[in-house]
Amino acid sequence: MSVSTEVPGVRPYKLGIVGAGAVGSALAYASLIRGSARIISLYDINPKKVDAEVEDLTHGSMFTPSEVMGGADPEVLRDSTIIIITAGAAQKPGQTRLELAEVNAKIISDMMPTLLGVAPDATYVIVTNPCDVLTVVAQQVSGLPSSRVFSTGTLLDTSRLRSQLAERAGVSESNVHAYVVGEHGDSEFPSWSNAHIANMPLRDWEVGGVRVFTDAILDELAESVRTAAYRVIEGKGATNYAIGLTGSYLVESLLSTTRRVLPLSSVLDDYFGVSGVALSVPCLIGGAQIVDTVHSSMTASEIRQFRESADAVRATLRSIGH
Repeated sequence: MSVSTEVPGVRPYKLGIVGAGAVGSALAYASLIRGSARIISLYDINPKKVDAEVEDLTHGSMFTPSEVMGGADPEVLRDSTIIIITAGAAQKPGQTRLELAEVNAKIISDMMPTLLGVAPDATYVIVTNPCDVLTVVAQQVSGLPSSRVFSTGTLLDTSRLRSQLAERAGVSESNVHAYVVGEHGDSEFPSWSNAHIANMPLRDWEVGGVRVFTDAILDELAESVRTAAYRVIEGKGATNYAIGLTGSYLVESLLSTTRRVLPLSSVLDDYFGVSGVALSVPCLIGGAQIVDTVHSSMTASEIRQFRESADAVRATLRSIGH
């Protein structure tokens, strides 16, 4: 009698994670307990670190629906459906994501040929910052289509935004529909013109007959979201739990049988006049890749902000020779 090894509710795919630091380990942990993929494989060039992380995760495998493996040999990533790259220099307190660009661009450039050698058919997701800049670098080096090399972008920022909007409005986050777009960094901004609670424009939402979201409140929320990472890094040295959950949810969405729309950063082609730069916009995903970008409407002011965000990323790319 044959016995099936498939676990109900767990996607029968392999997720490869590059980097066993705070972010990579949090991503592996979140994906393991959520059953984001059948196999979670963690790779790092530091054998002592990655072996310890894999052993620690394995000790809890009795309580998880997925399997975990890994090591310091890139072969552990072979046959991965999705590879998420978290390796790179960490952002220091007070340091902007764009200041990390040069060192991490070299790491990505050196790494991609090795990864493609063991997983040529994988979809690659960049988490390492500055993720928009590194997405362009990874796409150039790999030659992959932008549908298969992109970053988490403002997906985490959007989660931060929706959480604060839901709290202010007194509703569940599932009723809040809003996106942060542009660079995952200092030039990002919420697209308020497209923000709704249920089917009501955000600015019209009232509590006790009083409109909640005044211009001053919206500016305050945008600033809070934009600077959230700096606050966390100052307090604990790194952001890891929320981005770990973000990555695991993205994997599940990419592998879902139902297409979803999420804000992700890929190299754009004439999106409100922006081309050749990776910025976050709503993307239709399915089949482990980006199917298409969604051209939602923007006001003239938002289009101006979007193009300024593109200019910021483009300037950094020029400064590192890309």
